[in-house]
Amino acid sequence: MSTPAARTDQRPLYTAGGLAAAWAAGIGLAVLLTFTLIGWVAAPHDAFGQEIADVARTAVQAWLVGHLVGFGIPGGEVMMLPLGLVVLPGLLLYRAGRWLARTGDLPRLRHTFRAALALAGPYAAISGTLALIAQTEVIRPSVPQALVAGFVLAFLAGGLGVLRQQLIDKRIPLRRLLELMPDRSRSLLAGTAGATGVLLLSGAVLFFSGLVAGFGEAAAVTRELAPGAVGGTLLFIVQLLYLPNALVFGLAFAVGPGFAVGAGTMVAPTGVAVGAVPMLPMLAALPDNGPAPLPALAALAAPFAAGAVGGVLTQRSAPTVVSEAAPLWGFVCGVATGLVCAALSLLAGGPIGAHRLADVGPSAWQVGLITALEVGVSAAIAAWLANWRHFRRTAAERPADQEEAPEERPAGDDEAGGDPADEDSEEFFGITYEAEPER
Repeated sequence: MSTPAARTDQRPLYTAGGLAAAWAAGIGLAVLLTFTLIGWVAAPHDAFGQEIADVARTAVQAWLVGHLVGFGIPGGEVMMLPLGLVVLPGLLLYRAGRWLARTGDLPRLRHTFRAALALAGPYAAISGTLALIAQTEVIRPSVPQALVAGFVLAFLAGGLGVLRQQLIDKRIPLRRLLELMPDRSRSLLAGTAGATGVLLLSGAVLFFSGLVAGFGEAAAVTRELAPGAVGGTLLFIVQLLYLPNALVFGLAFAVGPGFAVGAGTMVAPTGVAVGAVPMLPMLAALPDNGPAPLPALAALAAPFAAGAVGGVLTQRSAPTVVSEAAPLWGFVCGVATGLVCAALSLLAGGPIGAHRLADVGPSAWQVGLITALEVGVSAAIAAWLANWRHFRRTAAERPADQEEAPEERPAGDDEAGGDPADEDSEEFFGITYEAEPER
């Protein structure tokens, strides 16, 4: 029997993975180098250095920052990095993963894991090499963080790209992939995503309402900075990149622990104590010192609303006939939401210098613990109610003709003249089985 001819444009998997990693890193560096050159031309050269080599090194450092790689400075370190900058390498790696799936040797869907490794390994090596190149006497990027962050981001984003292209090539709809997940895992995923989305939405409402209230102060800071047209555009981009951090900070306020803007400071529902802050217009959203604004206290209801949404979504996807298990799965949804919020708080905060600015952002363990309790309790109650209503509605909608009715005996089949073959059979809860003969 003849076999189909192999595609001639396919490359070995690890060769294609190395090319895809180099493409994603090169395009990202080119984009950041362009913006760095624009800033070097528009701003005083002291900000980026006097030589083109210094500008290129600054672009490499920005590339590492986009992968959430921290770096050390004299007397401290910088770990609070813009989460929005992760979008650029993430999209590039996603596209690189799709290209790898089209050109690499991937005969089966289960080879997606191997393809993700083929992309993540070279990308981590590139990231670690760039961390060594970007070292200066003042700025020292962390090489171990560069290796780990590059590998994780490439594995996740690139793996998603590979998987998506595989599904397209094999004409498998995305919902079919979700249907292959166990019912309980899929329900917990839906509940956790819904609860986390509600909390992030509350953080966005807090931030933008605070920014509207402090718009005059933000405008005054912008006038004092006088960045000009090009500088103003770069300033806007920087603040846009820090917007996800601000949403996580608002989430921490809504949950309860709040966040710090320097050592000895706190912005929480219990009160506000903030000292001097960097001149950044978006920081005008911070409330004034003293009691927390009364409208902002309404955000304290967000964790319970998030728990209600998460609990309902958890049980809607996979109702359970054991009513006692429904609150348990709702609480598990709250714990998973707490873990996600703790990870977001860990990524969004961190030191941005030495001395006073060594403590900025929310406490990850406090946010995670309190979120798990608040969301977990409300999700447990909501899950129990949703499960109870589901089975009550199902019972009410059941037609009356589906109720069990006694079987009609055929004419002439009475107790005296029944089928002798049925004498040795019995029925238990509608299941007929053969009775054991007497010995």
